[in-house]
Amino acid sequence: MAALGWLTPRRRSATALSVLAGEAAAEAARKSSLPAGRSTGTAPATTEEPEPAFPVVGDERAAAFFDLDNTVMQGAAIFHFGRGLYKRKFFQRRELTRFAWQQAWFRLAGVEDPEHMQDARDSALSIVKGHRVSELMSIGEEIYDEYMADRIWPGTRALAQAHLDAGQKVWLVTAAPVETATIIARRLGLTGALGTVAESVDGVYTGRLVGEPLHGPAKAEAVRALAAAEGLDLARCAAYSDSHNDIPMLSLVGHPYAINPDTKLRKHARALDWRLRDYRTGRKAAKVGIPAAAGVGALAGGTAAAVALHRRRR
Repeated sequence: MAALGWLTPRRRSATALSVLAGEAAAEAARKSSLPAGRSTGTAPATTEEPEPAFPVVGDERAAAFFDLDNTVMQGAAIFHFGRGLYKRKFFQRRELTRFAWQQAWFRLAGVEDPEHMQDARDSALSIVKGHRVSELMSIGEEIYDEYMADRIWPGTRALAQAHLDAGQKVWLVTAAPVETATIIARRLGLTGALGTVAESVDGVYTGRLVGEPLHGPAKAEAVRALAAAEGLDLARCAAYSDSHNDIPMLSLVGHPYAINPDTKLRKHARALDWRLRDYRTGRKAAKVGIPAAAGVGALAGGTAAAVALHRRRR
């Protein structure tokens, strides 16, 4: 995969792997993108109204960037994808338990420990290693219908549609695999997706990543690289996320939005007078927001353990 290093200056806060991951995601996104304004899906009915004068109709140098997990979709895409692969016997129940524990840890403990993130990455890569990209894409379409289609937030979907209706491009930006993210973007009628790029040779996954997961600073690098390649003015662009980990990406654009924000992002957004939207109902959803997989016994056990650990840490 050709590097895009010539497109954009590197930020000092980003590591070399973050830059590589971001540039790889930007290149993959451009290859699979839809033309601006094209929609393959229908926006659900909603009472939400876009704010006056924004997005600006006809501003071709503006675009919108949406985080996926708990911003566009309830729960984590990689977990839902893992459930679908488990159903198809790609791996054993103990590995599903591992997925559930990792998601519970990230959401409840509020800690994205490097060791746990490495473990989560290695789990996912070991599952797809040796499989063809085309095979996972085909299965991903089925998994979207089974586990993801009904978890899209209508309010966030309406915000994305407002940008599309204004003639702007709309991109998902996520740590989920780029193939999964691309399927979701296409189903929602969005332009494309920036996601974690897993290495493949002759269409077969090698079990390695290009750079690192598209997370935190890497997301900002991906948006920066894509904006340079597309001729966008970031000051006229918008970004949407639920997580304080995406503050680097939100800080790049002129119109940052906190959607279903966690506590740290809510505090940061209020301090900087960023716009906030919250489509959740109930205190539990506001505090937790873990993947909706309560029917899996493994998740319940992992959640209980994570809660207990979190309390001890406090």
